[in-house]
Amino acid sequence: MCGIVGYVGSRDAASIILDGLQRLEYRGYDSAGIALLDQDQIQIRRDVGKLSNLRRCVEDRPVYGSMGIGHTRWATHGVPAEHNAHPHISMDGDYVVVHNGIVENYLELRDELSAEGIVFKSETDTEVIVHLIELYAQNGAAHNLTESTRKAALRLRGAHAIVVLSKRSPGKLVAVRIGNAGGVALGLGENENYIASDIPAILEHTRRLVFLENRHIATITATDYEIQTLDGDPVALEAHDIAWDPVSAVKGEHKHFMQKEIFDQARSVTDTIAGRLDFEHQRIQLPELNLSEEQARRLNRLVTVACGTSYYSGLVGKFYIEHMAKLHVEVDYGSEYRYRDPIIDSSSAVLAITQSGETVDTLAAMEEARDKEAVLWSIVNAVGSQAMRVADGYITMNAGPEIGVASTKAFTSSIVDQYLLALYLAQLRGTLPIETQQQYALDLAHLPDLVSRTLECDDMVAELTSELHQYRDFLFLGRGINYPIALEGALKLKEISYIHAEGYPAGEMKHGPIALIDENMPVLAIALKDDLYDKMISQIEQAKARGGIVIALATEGDRLIASKADHVLYVPETPPLLSPVVAVIPLQMLAYHIAVKRGADVDQPRNLAKSVTVE
Repeated sequence: MCGIVGYVGSRDAASIILDGLQRLEYRGYDSAGIALLDQDQIQIRRDVGKLSNLRRCVEDRPVYGSMGIGHTRWATHGVPAEHNAHPHISMDGDYVVVHNGIVENYLELRDELSAEGIVFKSETDTEVIVHLIELYAQNGAAHNLTESTRKAALRLRGAHAIVVLSKRSPGKLVAVRIGNAGGVALGLGENENYIASDIPAILEHTRRLVFLENRHIATITATDYEIQTLDGDPVALEAHDIAWDPVSAVKGEHKHFMQKEIFDQARSVTDTIAGRLDFEHQRIQLPELNLSEEQARRLNRLVTVACGTSYYSGLVGKFYIEHMAKLHVEVDYGSEYRYRDPIIDSSSAVLAITQSGETVDTLAAMEEARDKEAVLWSIVNAVGSQAMRVADGYITMNAGPEIGVASTKAFTSSIVDQYLLALYLAQLRGTLPIETQQQYALDLAHLPDLVSRTLECDDMVAELTSELHQYRDFLFLGRGINYPIALEGALKLKEISYIHAEGYPAGEMKHGPIALIDENMPVLAIALKDDLYDKMISQIEQAKARGGIVIALATEGDRLIASKADHVLYVPETPPLLSPVVAVIPLQMLAYHIAVKRGADVDQPRNLAKSVTVE
């Protein structure tokens, strides 16, 4: 949930940046830092913990200047520590960088830079960026900060938001956005300009903002700005006037919170992984779970309790935990669990999944587990909530505030949390070969970029819904690990558009649901390239034979499916175990755009509340 703030003008940059970072505290972080250009010297102050620690550091050792950049960091590579906090500075002291995202190829780049004589001062992936910029500057772009930053950015894999300051280019900041690792907004003022990863950071100073898009690089001075693509083509972007109120500020350029939260998912997935995946050794770290190797090996079953969307997340998690940790998993509705006599004991673990941490049915199920002396864990988004406090151990979703009633980013974050849990249990229980563990961890490192690429299908989904929004019934089909995604896709559609929708395992279609299929019931089939692909193609053909309208969710490059379905939505090729995170995003978009076209209240659908706190 890292935050970025930049300023160039004539005022005291330190106070503007620190105040801006404070307005981003809600996103969560474990360290913070600031860099200012004072005449011909870059001054850096960094500290671990709350922003108040950084403020004290700046008070004790003041920094001066009228341009600078600041950052709140949630650790991905390297533990929370002063030397790992942003900003990071080049060896020659001429360049400094703040960054959101994960450099997927950082080990490769680190080895390359080390061979050039670069000495690294941190364990972060971000540090390779500043050294790349320095290297390209030394090799011919010494007085062109934009060009050296552009060349460095082109070397990076993954999704990124980057801001660069150099004492060789006083009065100039450079910002880059690649994919959807987080927003990059330029705030336009009078003889001063701003950069922020989120609008509230700078709304006090300006309401006129320009939002960078994928593969854009911007050069900003106090009086002007210029935007290009990373290929060097000039770009003209519209400036937006943001209303002066907190609600509009948080939504930014998006029409609804749900839309913003769908697009937050590349960042929220990154933040969920942050600090838990040791990228260098491909191992998982979950200290808050309070689980020893002995305890992990003693477990003989796990019961996941949850409601609604979280229940479907638990169904995905069942695949992960049984496959990786070889631990039997049951998934139960929290609302039903306490009304029978569940068979659990001290060799059982009960995992409660709840976005709010206050869901009454899930809390009651946790109480039942506590009474029977089971090991009790929770996955929550609300830090300090009751479900976190009463559990023996917990994993936070790190999705950030989710305002829309229909859950989106909390759903994908909770799936990633269960993937982490499964891999962690596998490590402790010794149930996977080391090479397999490392491959699964490496797959997870690439997930934010896959999510970022998936978000690019929004226009395609919006166009499709102009035809689909008039239907009154939908059928969602999936198999294997993506059957729960069919359930979740149907739930999203009925939650916010009030269209009747059902999710089914595709293999069950001939056992009843096929009787419903005709030209008035669109069928959405999740048919990704996996072990069950041929069976999904068969289901699509059967639906078409009965006059059904078929929308297929397919893997990029799949030409066969275009000849079978009426409409195709493509997602990037993804490791099968992680495909639910990618597959659900177009279904969230589908529900959102249909609801908008039907005039529904997307963020506050009728009869629903964000947290169910009464039975």
